Amino acid sequence: MSRKGTLFVITGPSGAGKGTVLKKVIQSLDRLYFSVSATTRAPREGELDGVHYHFLTHEQFERLIAEERLLEYAQYAKNYYGTPLDPALQHLEMGEDVILEIELQGALQVKKRLPQSVPVFIAPPSFAELENRLRGRGTETEEVILQRLSIARKECAAMDQFRYVVVNDQADTAADELRSIILAHRCLTENRGFTLE
Repeated sequence: MSRKGTLFVITGPSGAGKGTVLKKVIQSLDRLYFSVSATTRAPREGELDGVHYHFLTHEQFERLIAEERLLEYAQYAKNYYGTPLDPALQHLEMGEDVILEIELQGALQVKKRLPQSVPVFIAPPSFAELENRLRGRGTETEEVILQRLSIARKECAAMDQFRYVVVNDQADTAADELRSIILAHRCLTENRGFTLE
């Protein structure tokens, strides 16, 4: 059997629980590579290069942009964030499925650049629940929470541009749904790479 992997692009608003759902899925499936993003911001306490992010200088990042070696990128608060192209392509060629967890802007860039990718939107069950989750963190000011909720409304308005929507009401159920999407794509005829002799 010989198959290429599938690129799954996961996005959703802050507080939707993307990280929790993805952790459960990644722990339960083989042949799955979680893409590590690159950034020019300084590492925070406890963050490791190559694990949490690839920490680059502005010059290194801008070289990747010039050489078109990023799947997507954006600039926030004077820092770049993006997805290195080479590792993703290498793992796809090895037959592994690749997971990108990125912001809406980046997800739409990837969808345009690689239309064969599989975009998945992880949504909260309601805005009230999203607000409860953001407030429950206890780590952000009222101003930041209101800003995140405003951004979330705009992000959810773009939900119809995604092939799949997983509603994260219960993390285990949402993980089962995302896992099912990945397994179903592995079973597509064109993804099997399998012939009988």
